[in-house]
Amino acid sequence: MFKREWKNFDKVLLVMCFCIVAISLCIIGSATHINKGAINYDFVAKQGAAFIINLMIILFFSRYDYTKLKRFARPLYIINLLMLLAVMFVGTSALGAQRWIQLGPITLQPSEFSKLIMIICMAALLSDRVGKINTWRSIIPIGLYMGIPFLLVLKQPDLGTSLVFLAIGFGMLFVSKIKMSLLRNIFIIAIVLAPIGWHFLKDYQKSRISVFLNPNADPFGAGYHIIQSKIAIGSGMLFGKGLFQGTQSQLNFLPENHTDFIFSVIGEELGFMGCIFILFLYFMLVYRGLMVAKDCKDNFGMLLATGIVAMWGFQILINVGMTCGIMPVTGIPLPFMSYGVSALTTNMMSLGILLSIYMRQQTMIF
Repeated sequence: MFKREWKNFDKVLLVMCFCIVAISLCIIGSATHINKGAINYDFVAKQGAAFIINLMIILFFSRYDYTKLKRFARPLYIINLLMLLAVMFVGTSALGAQRWIQLGPITLQPSEFSKLIMIICMAALLSDRVGKINTWRSIIPIGLYMGIPFLLVLKQPDLGTSLVFLAIGFGMLFVSKIKMSLLRNIFIIAIVLAPIGWHFLKDYQKSRISVFLNPNADPFGAGYHIIQSKIAIGSGMLFGKGLFQGTQSQLNFLPENHTDFIFSVIGEELGFMGCIFILFLYFMLVYRGLMVAKDCKDNFGMLLATGIVAMWGFQILINVGMTCGIMPVTGIPLPFMSYGVSALTTNMMSLGILLSIYMRQQTMIF
């Protein structure tokens, strides 16, 4: 039985994931200076232990019939709202945002799990509406359904995750065969309302956008992150300075180098060729996900796969663009690479669901 299941596994997805996580552990180790003593092994140990535990999660979800997730969409949506509300009342704050819940030694970030929950809920909602979203009357209930958790995340404030929600929503609406003129009008309205949204941003969020346009306007404040990131990536040149040899990361010039700016460490220590290799792994991950969505015979599975790929693709685009200075700093982690147990668990669960969709399509074929 195991041999038959292994034969139906998408081995490319698994290999890409394992390669990215293996590189991630090395880069996190370098960013947190494990070469300077055992006391610095904490981050690598936690991420490695989370990965090993999450292998069981991948195995569970890959063998679980993904179509059964549809019946849990409503309770999952309610649980999602309760988690996000709990953050507002009992959440812990860090770096100017209240996004975490402390459960003993474990710190959870509900907004990370919220991404996958919303993918499942949106897939359940849209699966019976594919090809039927042609009017404003049909789009408004969908907007309200996604708008409530979107606003709760935005309130934390977590603009980055809120933008991921929008990317997931637009991706799933697109494959739901929404009328193109309706989608175009939504984009136009969003562009027109963007200046109004500026007034609702926090001061630090406004500063991030301002320094994106001109990092030298505040080189020792809001622009410091992006300046140091560009210095790190540029100094790596073609082949990099070598693992544990980067100056910006090893001398702590680069902030958040094991989380949001981990790609900067890759650029500095592994160079341009290392960055290209990592981006190739991500390309294969996204490409295989798209193929799973394309080959899926039912709307629910197709929408699930599309939502997961949209989530990964958007996060990769924004994180890499942010570290290179072509996107504003948003605090979006790099999938499977940035340190964070909640983010890693969410991505591993997503991978398990993708494998489940792929395996069941193979079973139908054979």
